[in-house]
Amino acid sequence: MNPVPDHGEETYRGSGKLAGLKALITGGDSGIGRAVAIAYAREGADVALSYLEAEQDDAEDTASWVEKAGRTCVLLPGDIRDEQVARQVARDAVDKLGGLDILVNNAGIQWARRENGLADLTTEQMDSIFKTNLYAMFWITQEVLPALKAGSSIINVSSIQAYDPSEALIDYAATKAAINNFTVNLAQQVGEQGVRVNAVAPGPIWTPLQPATKGGDAMPEFGADTPLGRPGQPSELAGAFVFLASPRDASYVSGTVLGVTGGKPVF
Repeated sequence: MNPVPDHGEETYRGSGKLAGLKALITGGDSGIGRAVAIAYAREGADVALSYLEAEQDDAEDTASWVEKAGRTCVLLPGDIRDEQVARQVARDAVDKLGGLDILVNNAGIQWARRENGLADLTTEQMDSIFKTNLYAMFWITQEVLPALKAGSSIINVSSIQAYDPSEALIDYAATKAAINNFTVNLAQQVGEQGVRVNAVAPGPIWTPLQPATKGGDAMPEFGADTPLGRPGQPSELAGAFVFLASPRDASYVSGTVLGVTGGKPVF
């Protein structure tokens, strides 16, 4: 990508906000997931990364940054569009980390190259996007819930698309709107257990997802329509995920969708 995304490799400074905690991050090999993994490690958390086998090199690179921070990184390759794989990833994360305090449901895909709009949207594409963005979140969350104790946090990744959907992203936007409702509903269900559930809604963030699904590598106009006039970097999201995961800073925050959008409204 040109320019190369900033995941906080050289910039993020931790202060022990997540010391001793254990986190599973889906889609943790690159983009937002990588930025969150680096931030969590530098805040003192051990991390498990879920990712597609084809992204092994990226996952190992992310793991190296986690380990440089002195934390454990567990790599869990597999296609979580498959229910059994998704559930096994969740079980393996709990087992290999020795417990779980934070779940970040970040894995997501989109596909914007459709000249004829809805007519070009296939059932296969719908299945892939809904299973990655929505079903896997459901399966993994369901599987890890018994391991989450009071003070634990579930953070789902929504999008500005849930509020301001693009014409070409009808299926993707639908999954993100569903994630918002899932977040609020689940927060009500598990509140009595002391588990908090929130979501982060990114705006246009400069990650590999963008050129891979929209065409072009530079995309000079990407993010120009935000009030801040530019795309965000993955590192600029990391603080939101740290805040929501922190049992100290966000102890009374649940059922919330936190927008990190460059000024675009999320209400």
